[in-house]
Amino acid sequence: MSTENLKATVRERYGKAALQVATGAKSGCCGGGSCGNTNDDPITRNLYSAAEAATLPAEAVLASLGCGNPTALAELHEGEVVLDLGSGGGIDVLLSAKRVGPTGKAYGLDMTDEMLELARENQRKAAVENVEFLKGEIEAIPLPDASVDVIISNCVINLSGDKRKVIAEAFRVLKPGGRFAVSDVVIRGEVPAEVRSSMELWIGCIAGALTEQEFHSLLWETGFEQIEIEPTRVYEFEDAQAFLTGAGLDTDTLAREVGGRVMGAFIRATKPAHVAAEAKAAPAVLSRACCGPECCA
Repeated sequence: MSTENLKATVRERYGKAALQVATGAKSGCCGGGSCGNTNDDPITRNLYSAAEAATLPAEAVLASLGCGNPTALAELHEGEVVLDLGSGGGIDVLLSAKRVGPTGKAYGLDMTDEMLELARENQRKAAVENVEFLKGEIEAIPLPDASVDVIISNCVINLSGDKRKVIAEAFRVLKPGGRFAVSDVVIRGEVPAEVRSSMELWIGCIAGALTEQEFHSLLWETGFEQIEIEPTRVYEFEDAQAFLTGAGLDTDTLAREVGGRVMGAFIRATKPAHVAAEAKAAPAVLSRACCGPECCA
């Protein structure tokens, strides 16, 4: 599948997820790829505290399709400008807006019309003014150079067919000294080819995930410093069974090979205060340089 076809598939599936939330159905995509967010989903469950959820519209919580809580782990300060890549129903944007206060601003970027409509309705219900939702792709962020203090994202970069462009765009729009602070699925070691080639598991945030080494190298090559990858949740055998279900694969056999190798992680990095004229050499070579469907399958 080409990068453009992959993008169209992701847009369609997450658009349906937004409509399910808007009509009162439960929704989700990360995990088994079936867009059914339940308490049994090992990737999307129990990410936000009851106190956080209580401050937001129910639809914002239901539309949370992530694998972490970047707003709880990122150090946001009063007056900062925050950008959420792949903002979905807006939960992380709304939480960020509260943290940066009225003198700050939180942007959400999403390519799916249905998600943007849902997010803007959630903003209206939450009565949060320092928020703006933008339509666009994370490979081509519609903001000027050096305009953002912090970039967050919640289980979205793994869905991109061109992760190098995503990281380069994040670097471009960050101010010197700006922070990259995202939650994503990361692979520890290797997973079977059947998993990498499954479109259901790409939509489910597994097949397109980078390894720890790949993520670190890609950030370093782009120019980021102070790179940290912190596991927040490791998916063991039973978790692997849950997200492999529905992908049409030999679930029990693959779960033994995948269990313990897939994890939710928080990835931190900093754009140098004085950006060098040339990119640094990477400490390790990316095994799949494009990190898209053609070379990650």
